[in-house]
Formats: sequence, C-alpha cells, structure tokens
Amino acid sequence: MGLFWIITYILVIYKGWQDKKYGMPMAAICANISWEFIFAFIYPQNDLQRYITLIWLVLDIFILMQFLRYAPSEYRRILTKKILYGSFLVTLLFSMLMIFGIVYEFQDFEGKYTAFFQNFMMSGLFIALLLQRGNLAGQSMGIAVCKMVGTLFAAVGFYLYFRTPLITIISMATLFYDGLYILLIYRLKRKQLAK
Repeated sequence: MGLFWIITYILVIYKGWQDKKYGMPMAAICANISWEFIFAFIYPQNDLQRYITLIWLVLDIFILMQFLRYAPSEYRRILTKKILYGSFLVTLLFSMLMIFGIVYEFQDFEGKYTAFFQNFMMSGLFIALLLQRGNLAGQSMGIAVCKMVGTLFAAVGFYLYFRTPLITIISMATLFYDGLYILLIYRLKRKQLAK
C-alpha cells in the first residue's frame, strides 16, 4: 500500500512541475505533513512503516513547495500571498492539533483512524480541485489510479487484520470517491481529445 502512495506522490510532483500547477489541495498537504511528522517522529511505528512515512514526508515537502510556488498565481484574484500563506500556516496548525486530538480521543497511537479519514478527505479534495479548475492541470489518470490502488491495498489489509466497522465504512466511501475521481478524469480527457 505504501508503494502506490509513493508513486502517487511522485506523479503529483512530476505533473505539478510539468503543468506549473500544484497538484494537491492545501488541506490535504497540511493533513499529510502533520500526520507524517507525528507518526515518523513522535509516535513512530515499526522500522519499515517509519521509513515509508519518512519517504511520504520528504515527497510531501516537494508537493508543499509546489503549492507555495504555484498557488499564489491561481488565487491572486481573491487572496494576497500573505493571506494565502497565513491560511496555510493556520491550516497546518489545526491539522496537527486535530490529529493529536484524534490520537488521544481514540487511543490511536498507530494513526490508523486519522490516516483513513485523511485519505477520504483527500479523495473529495482531489475531485473538488478537478471540478474547480475544469481541466487536468496538476492531475492525471496515473495519480488517480495509483491513489485508488493504494487505498484498495490499505482497505483490504485493515479489513483482514484489524477489522473495524468505522475503517471499513471509511474505506468503502474512499474507494467510491477514488472511482469517481478516475471517471471524472477519464471524461475530461475524452472531452479534451474530442476538441
């Protein structure tokens, strides 16, 4: 599962540089960086998971750099750079606090609930970004498929070994929205080719 999300992040970075657009929404970046920092340094898991989490963190730092570089031009009509960067910092802070809150509320020191909730949130945010732009800038079929395969592996793994009703429901919802994201990209791609 970690491998497909690593590939997803690499594809987001590649497509972002190619299109000169950020490929991951701000709330998703903030949640990811917060989760990865917390579970790499504060509540590290086994060595393998810690290395995977560190790889995700490094890749997300590149994704963050793209957001900070390309987002101001996309939002310049409604937000100044100062307000955009300020809202980023506030979102990062609240993401960190919410993850800590969920960790303590659910006694989830492995981060499984926050990870599955974040993945669900990301699926919706990727769709929103696609619909907001109305084009494939910063996004691709490869990103969508790898994200869904990563979700599928995580969902099946948790269903087989740590079955919980909440994670099962979140996984089903995430897979639904990942499938919708793939369908929307496919339709946009066909529309572009028809022109």
